[in-house]
Amino acid sequence: MGWIGDQIDSIKSLQFRQVLTQAVSLGMIVTSALIIWKGLMCVTGSESPVVVVLSGSMEPGFKRGDILFLHMSNDPIRAGEIVVFNVDGREIPIVHRVIKVHEHQDTGEVDVLTKGDNNFGDDRLLYAHGQLWLHRHHIMGRAVGFLPYVGWVTIIMTEKPIIKYILIGALGLLVITSKE
Repeated sequence: MGWIGDQIDSIKSLQFRQVLTQAVSLGMIVTSALIIWKGLMCVTGSESPVVVVLSGSMEPGFKRGDILFLHMSNDPIRAGEIVVFNVDGREIPIVHRVIKVHEHQDTGEVDVLTKGDNNFGDDRLLYAHGQLWLHRHHIMGRAVGFLPYVGWVTIIMTEKPIIKYILIGALGLLVITSKE
């Protein structure tokens, strides 16, 4: 039968205690990943410390599939910075450059206008209906670093869910059948 038959025989030979040990190990891996993510959120001050560029709107600086590392500090946002922001009514964050800053003298609050480097006009058409500026609460973080092309794994698994399910199933089978 080959590899699949060997894996089925391996699963049949597992004892209850082995299955329980493997389940606890899998739970510890998932818990560790969540703790690391929450730790990164605390250190960076960003609700999403790592994001994947999903479109070509920031080319040539950032290409589709690049991973960006974010940091959010209390420093004022300035024109030229690359920010990741959420727009009311949209789930997916957007990565664009700040092109204009409007500072309120009385309150000290800052409103910003963004634009993709590869786009013709500013982002006002992307903002919520009637919204002309982004406010501080829309900004998730500033880009402080990137890894090129690594985010393609995420894009492929999002666009082709069957690959994600096959990968999760294979990893689960590997965890269950490992004897160590």
